[in-house]
Amino acid sequence: MERSRHLFALMVLLATFGACGKEGLDDGAAGGDATGTKVNFDLDEVPYNTLSEYGFFEGKLGTMRPVADLLPFEPITPLFTDEAHKTRFVWMPPGRKARFNGAHNVLDFPDGAVLLKSFHYNNAQAGGGRRIIETRMLFKRAGQWEIANYVWNSSQTEAYLDLGGSTIPVSWTDEDGDARSIQYRIPSLVECQSCHRKYGANTPIGPEPQNLNGPLWYNTGMNNQLAQWVAHGILQPGYPKDFLTLVRWDDTSESLGQRVRSYLDINCAHCHDEGRSCSYRAIRLAYERTEDPVNLGVCVVPEEPIEPFSHLVARGNLGRSALYHRLTTNEEAVRMPLIGRSIVDEEGAALLAEWIQSLGPPCQ
Repeated sequence: MERSRHLFALMVLLATFGACGKEGLDDGAAGGDATGTKVNFDLDEVPYNTLSEYGFFEGKLGTMRPVADLLPFEPITPLFTDEAHKTRFVWMPPGRKARFNGAHNVLDFPDGAVLLKSFHYNNAQAGGGRRIIETRMLFKRAGQWEIANYVWNSSQTEAYLDLGGSTIPVSWTDEDGDARSIQYRIPSLVECQSCHRKYGANTPIGPEPQNLNGPLWYNTGMNNQLAQWVAHGILQPGYPKDFLTLVRWDDTSESLGQRVRSYLDINCAHCHDEGRSCSYRAIRLAYERTEDPVNLGVCVVPEEPIEPFSHLVARGNLGRSALYHRLTTNEEAVRMPLIGRSIVDEEGAALLAEWIQSLGPPCQ
């Protein structure tokens, strides 16, 4: 199946709001949308029981048409989650701004900042409609990030606060016309924290400058995302313009090594890095660390060797590479990532296979 998931996600984002006009992606200043709708976000009261209480979206909730205060964003290389499409928004109280905190660190957000990410499948309803599964929220209070998750009802009219976790069947028809079906896992709070904890505190995964320093379409045209955050009034100006940036994992004009490093950063580094849940493992998969092939696991012997996998990445040999096996198996106790994947990312696996097979000489 040949396709560009990043570009497809961008087209989905535009199509999501196309029926409502381009103002659905308004990049105007904070302070409410043209209809006067105001976001309702009281740090003393949140999280609310329903998503609609926040006023993040106008009109019918299921259309997910954002008020002008919300700004869409899209990582250069996004995280794979069982082929789900995602829409992402950032909101901040008027007058408050994030600060650049290093290219590979999450932006330094102020209290009251909100990050929203909704997961949906197209052609998953009667008549070919979109089905929104969940809207995950991170918000900052008293200097700490907190988690709230909202699960959508079957009629797509409301989403309800639910941190208990559940597994639901989802069926859809993909863009190739093939019928697909999975058991979609909505994570519990504990499961969310297993990915979002760093040195014991919650933190976002996606909004790092190195993964935002790329273009996105807004109603005023295409613009660099960080520049648009400044124009929107939610990022302090004056950040450095020249820093290490991820590449699109599916952009074949970029080097194979850079694409693999970008893919592993967003899909794996939230566990395999310092202060993370798998920091006891040898590999370090954050983008800024993987210039060193040892951190990628190249010719590194696994801590717990399992036949026939002689190395985490065995140069030129997929059958002896434990990393490739973990990313391409559906065996629950072995697969990686542990959460957010019940099916294989076939395109990601093909990228990893091409990279491993390009390496040489063989490990000793």
